[in-house]
Order: sequence, then structure tokens, then C-alpha cells
Amino acid sequence: MTGTSEPIPTAVPAARAEPSVGSPLWARVCVILGAILTLASAGTLAAVQGLTHRYEAAVHRDTLIAPQARPITEPQRMSSITGPLNFLLIGSDFRAGLPGDGQRADTIIIAHVPRTLDRAYLISIPRDLLVQIPPYPPNSYRGGQGKINGAFQFGGPQLLSATLTELIGIRFNGAAIVNFEGFKTAVDVLGGVYLCVDRPVTSNHLGVDRDGRILQLWADENGRIQGVPPGGRPYVFEEGCQRMNGMLALDYARLRYGLPGGDYDRQRHQQQFLKAVFQEATRDGLLSNPIKLDEFLRAVGSSLTVDTGEIGLADLVFGLRNVTPSRLVGVKVPSEPRTINGVSYVVALAEAQSLYQAIREDTLEEWITAHPSWAERL
Repeated sequence: MTGTSEPIPTAVPAARAEPSVGSPLWARVCVILGAILTLASAGTLAAVQGLTHRYEAAVHRDTLIAPQARPITEPQRMSSITGPLNFLLIGSDFRAGLPGDGQRADTIIIAHVPRTLDRAYLISIPRDLLVQIPPYPPNSYRGGQGKINGAFQFGGPQLLSATLTELIGIRFNGAAIVNFEGFKTAVDVLGGVYLCVDRPVTSNHLGVDRDGRILQLWADENGRIQGVPPGGRPYVFEEGCQRMNGMLALDYARLRYGLPGGDYDRQRHQQQFLKAVFQEATRDGLLSNPIKLDEFLRAVGSSLTVDTGEIGLADLVFGLRNVTPSRLVGVKVPSEPRTINGVSYVVALAEAQSLYQAIREDTLEEWITAHPSWAERL
């Protein structure tokens, strides 16, 4: 890692516990990639252009990628889109009602599309990963070591993208942030998603009252559930495959307490959730139902802030038309939890360097063959 070396800081104070489901990244990620795959499945340039015209009007645009994290290439157009491509998908736990709490990247995923443009590798970056964060002059941040989600707090998506560029050595062709309410609506427009729960897990965000109605709970910084009413109980996701609406699916993909792998299990569930949304969007008859399609596009568009760089959205969608839900691969950064000076971090293992090299050199398939425990065919 490069940059100014400073002592490892104390942990950033946790956001104040409140009865809110929040707005994690994985949710946002699934919506933007699901939208891309849904549009691309139209299969023709004319259809893609027609659909993206409506989609473009609803999407918020901003500069999310730092100048040093952008490709040094000429703009790519429609039939000339070439891989590999890297997209940064970020989610913030910022709450407008609590501006003093700042904002952190609740989930970070790099979507790597190889030069063949026929699959996508979803690389989950642990939000507590110990990294060197470069200086960010606009905020007078001098740089130093800390959790990677601190980069988002100190300098937003631009500093996060710059941090990942220094860490991995890649540049980003696009980035996206998605808000929670838009995501819930988009999943509900699809009629929910089908997820398989591999072991029972108790929610620390949702509960059931004595009449069986689902209500929102919250957890303190130690994971203790708060807000359970008399006669009520926390909501339990039972083992087995089931259809979940936006609220339940969002909550399931957020959970880490009570899971043997903690945040690693959550990363896997987030990746599985992405695939579930893709599958639902491409097989649900969305493209043949103009009313439902319009609802979906509006929900997705209103939930997104995007930066596609020099690539137009229609160009990007058409270029990714061969990426299908069955060709998504989940990847975890080889790492382990570690406490340093009383602060809990995730520290990269030696194998992480070979993963970063595989991303740079577009050899992820070979890396997965050599390191199968860090990847999963979703």
C-alpha cells in the first residue's frame, strides 16, 4: 500500500442505533446490475435505446470516480465496447436525519467483466478492511491507515475509488450508489425475489408482534436487539427456499450477527441476492408488460446515482447484453478479522495480492481455480 503512513486510528464511532432498516450497498448494487441485465435482454440495439431513454431521464448523475481512478482511454461506443471493465458499486449508511453521524460505505462490491463480456465477477470488499487511504485535499484529509469504509466517510465515492485504485491497481469504468427505498420498490415491482436460506437466522432489524405483523427493530453496537414489543419476538428467517418481498430480502442480505461466518456469510448472501434479482428481472415477463416495465425503470432510476464516465448508458447496456444471471461468480478478498490496538479490523492475507493481480490481468477464472475456497458459483 502507498501513501502517507500514520498510526492506525481508533474506530470511527458507530452510527446511532435507530428503528430503521438502513440502506446497504448490496441492495443498491443488485438494482443497477439487474436493470442493466434486464435492459440488455431485449437483445437489439433499437430496444436498448428505447428503454434506456426512459431510464436515463430518471437516473441521477454525479462525479463518483476520482480522476486518478478513471481509465486513460478514448471513449468507447456501442459496438466497440471492449473488456475488461470494472464497476464500483457502493452503498452508504448515511441518514439525512442524522447528518452528524457522517456516512460510511456499508457494502463495497467491484463488478469485474472480463474481456469476453459474457460474465461478471462480484468481488466483495470487506468494509472493515485495513488499507492505506490516500490524502484528499478538498476535505483537508491527510491520508493514513484505516478501515476502507472510512475512505467514503472522509471523501465520499471519489476517495473510495482512489483508495481502491491504489490498493488493487485498477481503474473504474463506472460507479453507482443506490438508495434503500428505491431498491425496495423495484424488488416489490418484480413481485419479490426467491432466496434460499441455508440456516435459520434471527433478524436484528425486524420483529413480529403478537398478532403476527412484521415491524422494524434495531440493534445496539453489540448486536443486542432493541424494540421488541410485549408478546412479540424477533423475526426468524427459517431454513429453506422462499419468496421474499423487498423489505425481507433487504434485511436477509444485511444480516451478519448469528451467522458462523459473520460478515463473510453476509457477503455471500449479498451476492446470491444479486443473482436472484437478475433472474427475476429477466424471467418475469417484464419486457412484455409496458406498465410493469415502466414502474421498474422508474423505481430503479430514482434510486440511483451513477457515473458511467465516457461510456453512454445505452452503449454500456448493449455491450453487456451477453452477461446472464447464470454467469455471475462471487469472490471474497482473502482476509481474516483481527483486533489491533483494541479496534476490530479485517486484514488481507497473502493470497489477496494474487487476487488483485488477477483482477488487473483479467485472469480471475484461473485464480478461482487455484483458490476455490474464496469464490462461489452463485
